[in-house]
Amino acid sequence: RERGITIKASAVCLRYRAVNGKEYQLNLIDTPGHVDFSYEVSKALAACEGALLVVDAAQGVEAQTLANFFLALEQGLTMIPVVNKIDLPNAQPDKTATQLEDIFGFSKDEILFASAKEGIGVREILERVISRVPPPKGNDQTSLQALVFDSSFDVYKGVIVYLRVFNGSLTRGKKIKFLGTGNVYEVLEIGIFTPHPKPVDLLSSGSVGFIACNIREAKDVRIGDTVTLLEQPTDQPLPGYKPSQPM
Repeated sequence: RERGITIKASAVCLRYRAVNGKEYQLNLIDTPGHVDFSYEVSKALAACEGALLVVDAAQGVEAQTLANFFLALEQGLTMIPVVNKIDLPNAQPDKTATQLEDIFGFSKDEILFASAKEGIGVREILERVISRVPPPKGNDQTSLQALVFDSSFDVYKGVIVYLRVFNGSLTRGKKIKFLGTGNVYEVLEIGIFTPHPKPVDLLSSGSVGFIACNIREAKDVRIGDTVTLLEQPTDQPLPGYKPSQPM
């Protein structure tokens, strides 16, 4: 957070037992809501199948709501509208819901009401995600295609790369290549966020997680880049990939 604005996207992997008795693995990414971070939001949305359009019940639809709606629309995501903070004294949930209907064309039945602070509506949101958002597609047996949607820096491990695996799989000890920069590294650590970092043996298609490769410079990792295996590289980079430009 900076000046009260969330500017870093966070990813978390959780298991949820639905009312139908089945257990689901949900990979959730919390994107910056501020309109100034549209690039970061667009790359995070590219890693998703669906999006929660969360609107403050006290503030209503804002410029950032419109901007993020159209970013999700461009990605073809399944969208679930949520009116949040209904517990606030100055909340106007019905007025906000009407704005969502009039501006975006959502039906009244589609809109969910919640209070993250009070835990109201959380189960309803998760159930809606399970029923409406399609599961990720992918093939573990093909060449690795993983999208870099965020990164952070650790003083001991270097750059921590946040990945969404679309095809193939990744294990520790493998050598990977960033198609945008051409840089090659060995994967020293692999894991997921639960929400704290948890080491795992494998990231397969559909997974969201992180890798550490002792990358010392943040500029060597580009958001939107495609990661593949050096020994079996893909010839089809993911949307967002940009080749490195000569200096």
